[in-house]
Amino acid sequence: MKWSAVPVVAIRALRRNIMRTMLTALGIIIGVGAVITMVGLGQGARSEVEEQVNRLGQNVILIFPGARQLGGVSIGGGSANTLTIDDAIAIESEIPEVVAASPEVRSQRVVVYGNRNWFTRIYGQSAGYLQIRQWPIESGRMYDEFDVENMALVCVVGQTIVEELFEGSDPIGETIRVRGLPLEVIGVLSQKGMSLMGSVQDDIIIVPYTTAFQRISGRSHAMVINVQVFDQSMMGIARDKITDLLRERHRLAAYQENDFTIQTQEEVAEAATETSRVMTWLLASIAGISLFVGGIGIMNVMLVSVTERTREIGLRLSVGARGRDVLSQFLIESVILCLLGGIGGIVIGLLSTELIANYAGWPALFSTEAMIAAVSVSAAVGLFFGFYPAWKASRLDPIEALRRE
Repeated sequence: MKWSAVPVVAIRALRRNIMRTMLTALGIIIGVGAVITMVGLGQGARSEVEEQVNRLGQNVILIFPGARQLGGVSIGGGSANTLTIDDAIAIESEIPEVVAASPEVRSQRVVVYGNRNWFTRIYGQSAGYLQIRQWPIESGRMYDEFDVENMALVCVVGQTIVEELFEGSDPIGETIRVRGLPLEVIGVLSQKGMSLMGSVQDDIIIVPYTTAFQRISGRSHAMVINVQVFDQSMMGIARDKITDLLRERHRLAAYQENDFTIQTQEEVAEAATETSRVMTWLLASIAGISLFVGGIGIMNVMLVSVTERTREIGLRLSVGARGRDVLSQFLIESVILCLLGGIGGIVIGLLSTELIANYAGWPALFSTEAMIAAVSVSAAVGLFFGFYPAWKASRLDPIEALRRE
């Protein structure tokens, strides 16, 4: 038999029982569709996380306090009071690779305006914080170094504060109160959206860190120091210099561990995307089990087909067909069946991904590589699970096959 005729014969054989063919391909359709859906949603989630990390700013390094010891037990990273305002000032002034450094203190307070109030987060930051975060001002202005030095009673508010306290009206020049302390609103931040931890970044009030330390939070140490480096290529150098500087300032001996933790933006992104990456592969692997089950179904149907067509196989062999011709015929039938399932699975996967993304509000990315891989895996499943039935058909004895009723 000519090789060009084999696919035609295979398709003709599959069309003999179209319902059985469709039901057999359904296992592959479900498996491929599930894989496409899981990979699409997983890649979309990873893309969203990466976008959230980028919202941290450009070339950002975060410095956290170390762990506090209580009764010989470490309470956890970030619990010690090891970072100071002077540390941030020294980092900005003594390390040439650093553009800006902002000591951060956070607190949660009830904010009052007129007869309205709102429980929100208040961040004490330097004048360069918005530059570090790449967070533009929508209206008004950011406070300056003069305001920081003089513990000015001014603030910049997020969009949520504008909606909840001012009901969307212009808050510039208005005064809000925090624990009885009057703060003049001098600027409104542009909308930022959700953070990596799922919190609303726009639900925030930013004040000079001197005001926050002395008059709002009552803290004397920074909870984190935000640092911006001039260029991506300088991140490693800046990190090493910051480490040496802080160890020197904190008077740490060579044998002592750092009492602080430094994370670069890349490390934050890697940590944030690792979970989504693992979940994507886990879900895709579980979905891949459907392909395996579908392959078993194909093997079963092909074995049934060999049994039903025993006389046909015997007739082919008796008129000169070779065993490899019969082998290739059944293998191609199996591959075509899986390819049809793979194509159907891609269509189902794309539709289901789009529906889930629209309904749940999740991001989704369609990967051409995943689609090609799905079709390739479908063909491989057809070859793997179709080989035994095809081999069994090719080994039939023509005389015995012709005797079979």
